[in-house]
Amino acid sequence: MSRLLCRLEDIPDGEGRGFEGDADGDGIFVVRHGDRAYGYVNSCPHAASPLDWVENQFMSLDKSHILCATHGAEFRIEDGFCVLGPCSGQSLVPVPVSVRDGDVVLG
Repeated sequence: MSRLLCRLEDIPDGEGRGFEGDADGDGIFVVRHGDRAYGYVNSCPHAASPLDWVENQFMSLDKSHILCATHGAEFRIEDGFCVLGPCSGQSLVPVPVSVRDGDVVLG
């Protein structure tokens, strides 16, 4: 079952946007990188806290990595792998999203 999240154009390139998640209550977020979208559970593997302290602020200052605001861990956009910080070598939990006719779709 798929769920429409938003239009791709609703997420500025190089930014992220949070969404309500599944029935378990886990929030998710989507990062836009050009015409692609990448989805992850909004939980840092180090502290199990949301990555954004400020709503929809998921990116490092230079927009090159996903940033955990709690401990400064940085994750690759393409696969959620932690490249810097206390959870180095761990990864964010991916969420299946796709772009269909300009829509970002979950599932």
